[in-house]
Amino acid sequence: MDNTQGRVGASGTTRAQRDTQATIFCVLVVAICFMLYIPLSADGHNLDIVHQVPEGHVGVYWRGGALLKTITSPGFHLKMPLITRYEPIQVTIQTDKVVNRLRKEYVYDTLLNYGVTYDKTWIYDKIHHEINQFCSSHTLQEVYTDMFDQIDEQMKEAIQADCTRYAPGIEIIGVRVTKPTIPATIARNYERMEEERTKVLIAIEKQKVLEKEVETQKKMAVTEAEKDAHVSKIVMAQKLTEKESIKMQQEIENEMYLARERSLADSYFYKVMKEAEANRLKLTPEYLELRFIEAIANNTKMFFGDKVPNMIFDQRLLGNFLTGTLRSMPKQSEKLTQ
Repeated sequence: MDNTQGRVGASGTTRAQRDTQATIFCVLVVAICFMLYIPLSADGHNLDIVHQVPEGHVGVYWRGGALLKTITSPGFHLKMPLITRYEPIQVTIQTDKVVNRLRKEYVYDTLLNYGVTYDKTWIYDKIHHEINQFCSSHTLQEVYTDMFDQIDEQMKEAIQADCTRYAPGIEIIGVRVTKPTIPATIARNYERMEEERTKVLIAIEKQKVLEKEVETQKKMAVTEAEKDAHVSKIVMAQKLTEKESIKMQQEIENEMYLARERSLADSYFYKVMKEAEANRLKLTPEYLELRFIEAIANNTKMFFGDKVPNMIFDQRLLGNFLTGTLRSMPKQSEKLTQ
């Protein structure tokens, strides 16, 4: 019996040890799981061992308050709990009112100088400051209407200039500024001013349209007058050419007529000269006597009386007639020559 009791006591002791070990093991497992998967924070220190860096971010770490140069990529990573603090920093485009991006290679320098809230310092506080500066240096009309389309670009240039100088890792991609909110009384006054301004602009545009129409009509009249003048000039030139052509034709006809008349005159002169020369050669005393006798013989008149034979055969009368005829021949030849 004693042996049996001893075996029972030993068996109970072994079972108790096993239960204790199992309990300790379960506690350790739960503690490890708790440390691995349940992140807690105390005084800004993460208590988790395994942490995940999301896509589009990088992991940065602080140990004892000092920023480490270790930069991790997206995925699961290990760190020392309670000692090392971790923060994910976005390096993709942030689509806020100011579209910006932090370059990955400048993450350490930017956080070292300006901390995790670097975007508040150099973007969001800066945009409000620049908008205030712009509004204070321009009128309501310029801010609300005339220059509103230029505000985005001016804000982007102003913020990017300071970031490039002091925080070169920050890239400003775009700025989206909404219309400012105007008090109701100022808005009503502005609307009335806009109505009056619109009326003035409409009147100005109408005046411009009228001036444009008058100018167009004037240009059309000038163009029409220039066209008529050009056509008249062409017609006058055509008529002048026709007159000159007629004149040249008349001159040619006159020259032809003069040449023809001159040729006829020369021919007639030559004929007369030749006839005169022929007559001068023919008018010999013998020829004249023959012609005189023929003339007497052709005379059909009858004469009666004692003096008739003396008249016909008076040699002195015949000699005087022939002499006078021969003397008059050279003078007639000279006149024809002249």
